[in-house]
Amino acid sequence: MKACAMTDTGRVRSANQDYVFASIEPVGVLPDLFLVADGMGGHQAGDYASRFIAENLVAHFKITEDTRIVTVLKDGIEKVNELLYQESMKKPELNGMGTTLVTAVIEDSTMYVANVGDSRLYLIRDQLKQITKDHSYVEELVSLGQLERGSKDYREKKNIITRAVGTEDKLEIDFFEVSLEPGDFILLCSDGLSNMLEDAEIEEIICSELELPEKAEKLITVANDNGGKDNIAVVLIEPQLGREGSL
Repeated sequence: MKACAMTDTGRVRSANQDYVFASIEPVGVLPDLFLVADGMGGHQAGDYASRFIAENLVAHFKITEDTRIVTVLKDGIEKVNELLYQESMKKPELNGMGTTLVTAVIEDSTMYVANVGDSRLYLIRDQLKQITKDHSYVEELVSLGQLERGSKDYREKKNIITRAVGTEDKLEIDFFEVSLEPGDFILLCSDGLSNMLEDAEIEEIICSELELPEKAEKLITVANDNGGKDNIAVVLIEPQLGREGSL
């Protein structure tokens, strides 16, 4: 397995509130771990939130004894959500902070995904496919048939998210289980990437002959060339499954 993680402030923001983590080695009971967190709530609060959840999740995974991956992810995210919420209540400068989270664990030929907010996970198998679903105001209206995806109203209100880690004491998390195949690539990213590139651009770069770090760098470069209006986070994974489905 190969993986790389990169983040960039972009061309507009003065601080970077995105946080990335990628380990192809075991993290506690987990065989590997990949995540993107996009903080919100002012420069200090947003940066604090995304770093807090990543560092505390890793710490939790290293001490838990449960071996069921989805249970480990669920318990960890819920615990860290409570901790982050308590921090926001204790410190006025952190009040209202929160963060998106998308995380993945790969075991053999199965990928387990958890997400809260609008940071995304894509599977690239010849073409790009979004696995996660955005927890956003506009996507809720789209699902109700009240808004057209890509319309002017959609673009203007796209950044309003309906779920985030740390904003309330209770949290609803989405989980996905994906069977992987040889040749697959996986992309985790913040909306600073997905809002700046069309799906076809992302697909073309990831399916190119570039090395994995070069693909991640090019994704960030193109996002900045297209405006770089937000922080950009990229975690790119090449599972390198063998013909028999083993890593």
